[in-house]
Amino acid sequence: MNRGDVANVFAAEGPLGGAIAGYRPRPEQVAMAVRVDEALERRERLLVEAGTGVGKTFAYLVPTLMAGRKAIVSTATKSLQDQLYRRDLPAVSEAIGRPVTVAMLKGRGNYLCLHRLRLALDDAGPAVGRALATIAAWAQTTESGDVAEVPGVGDDSPTWPRVTSTADNCLGQSCPDYDDCHLVAARREAMRADVVIVNHHLLLADMVLKEEGFGELLPGADAVIVDEAHQLMETAGQFFGTDVSSRQLDELRTDLVAEALEAGVFEAALEAHLDALSRSVREARLALGQVGRHPWSVVAGSTAEALAQMGACLGRLVADLAGVEGHSPGLDHVLRRARAMDAALTVLLDDELTDKVRWLEVHRRGFVLHATPLDVGEDLGPRIRDQAGAWIFTSATLAVGEDFSHVASGLGLEDPATLRLDSPFDFPGQSRLYLPDGLPAPGAPDYTRAVLRTALPLIEAAGGRTFLLFTSHRAVREAADILRSRNGPLANLPVLVQGDAPRSSLLDRFRELGNAVLLGTSSFWEGVDVRGDALGLVVIDRLPFASPGDPVLAARLEAIEQEGGSGFRSLQLPRAVIALKQGVGRLIRDYTDSGVAVICDPRIRNRSYGRTFLASLPPMTRTSEEAEAVAFLRDDAADRVRSA
Repeated sequence: MNRGDVANVFAAEGPLGGAIAGYRPRPEQVAMAVRVDEALERRERLLVEAGTGVGKTFAYLVPTLMAGRKAIVSTATKSLQDQLYRRDLPAVSEAIGRPVTVAMLKGRGNYLCLHRLRLALDDAGPAVGRALATIAAWAQTTESGDVAEVPGVGDDSPTWPRVTSTADNCLGQSCPDYDDCHLVAARREAMRADVVIVNHHLLLADMVLKEEGFGELLPGADAVIVDEAHQLMETAGQFFGTDVSSRQLDELRTDLVAEALEAGVFEAALEAHLDALSRSVREARLALGQVGRHPWSVVAGSTAEALAQMGACLGRLVADLAGVEGHSPGLDHVLRRARAMDAALTVLLDDELTDKVRWLEVHRRGFVLHATPLDVGEDLGPRIRDQAGAWIFTSATLAVGEDFSHVASGLGLEDPATLRLDSPFDFPGQSRLYLPDGLPAPGAPDYTRAVLRTALPLIEAAGGRTFLLFTSHRAVREAADILRSRNGPLANLPVLVQGDAPRSSLLDRFRELGNAVLLGTSSFWEGVDVRGDALGLVVIDRLPFASPGDPVLAARLEAIEQEGGSGFRSLQLPRAVIALKQGVGRLIRDYTDSGVAVICDPRIRNRSYGRTFLASLPPMTRTSEEAEAVAFLRDDAADRVRSA
């Protein structure tokens, strides 16, 4: 296909201009589309950083559809999946006259499992709860089996795990309901589609798990496009690691009881083994102590004894289950799960494990034991290379300056092609980057109070319309208490705080109010799109370095240092730069947006690595004068009033 054919689609008088309201040509978008087209033809591995406003979605969809490629598009967020499925793909397809079949495949937990529904109903007997009764009635009429269709049963209902499947408890082709399985039907539809939209979890599951009884998507794809690619490495760590959780063990008990009762082999000895396992799980949770993420070094003394006892109880259960093997497909599958958990727990309790870092998460009522690869790229890279088609990785934040090596290494890519495109927005005219003087070091006990003292004149000048982004939940809570106790001109501004409501509800409320101050931590630094008048000020409390106390990060830093490298330069700094780019990127989302971004952390100016951060940010007009930042916000507010 002629490269000019792709470029012409993006011309002012081209197909997109004639079909999409408000469309405007962008040279950066054309450059990306042409380069993606080349990568598709050459079956390359291509990394593309496309700044906010480039329009990367259309830039990869147009060449993919024009070339008639069978493609998988993977995203990190449900909102982008929905946008692709409901808006972008239909719009591009219609504009360029290339009809395509599109499927959006969700995780298995989004589909009703008919087998598990029947077991749940049998177990409930006459005392069927309202949620289960609602689901059972809906199951008689649904075609898709998508649980999002069910009215009146909340996402957090404890009934859902009983009537949906996991990779652990799915029976695959041995399931008596396989022919009517909603998940199987969804995957068959995906296999027939020209474009399949998935999330990163499903993409990796297709690469790694290759679940028995289900077709694989990847071998049939000409192209895999990974949007929001900066998040793929973190997700990949989950799939290449080993985990055992108290929840898995509890679900094993529930499913084993149900399957053994159905097969008529639930006897006293089996019940005794299950009771012993349940007690050992409870005792392990008590021994693990404080809620949080902990290094494996806490596993000593009585804690180690409790985990060893749990492992012994699971081993005895597995041995006992061998006596009922062959009684039913469901029971055999539970036995395979129990053996897999036993093997995983053996790995986790092995003090000689060297290629993974062991750590644990302790929750209020449960825990998860983890063994995470030190280098995800060693596992991910070969699987990417095994796929014959093109791979396009794109995000607004992949590079540190012009350097893609951090992401390329994390993905296991060897000498990939790269392209970095700046945003088409007028950052010098639309924005200011305020770097205030005089703040204490971030470790100072009054640091959050100092950040708010810096922010308050700006919040007043902006009339609210503010994101206050923090690197810890503790700082969010402290700042919220301070703001809510204030009198004066800011006392009447609405204050929205992460954790008080779901993220989507807070964002909807923020947009509706138009003068709110929203306080949030990591989940508000990216994937949040507030355009127009509602947002004019983004305040970031400190540079987003990950905590060196995080057990996985600490182990990876140590491994890099042992090989003679710099853990800070090759891991901590690139991650923090990408995170800061995401946070600052919340401010300018459209050609008509304007505002001020504030980075309070003095290290961005007085440490040598601060230059690396600043060089990676958009070309915003910088100032260290509060008066200039305040004047910009007041002028912007006045302009918006006049144009209203």
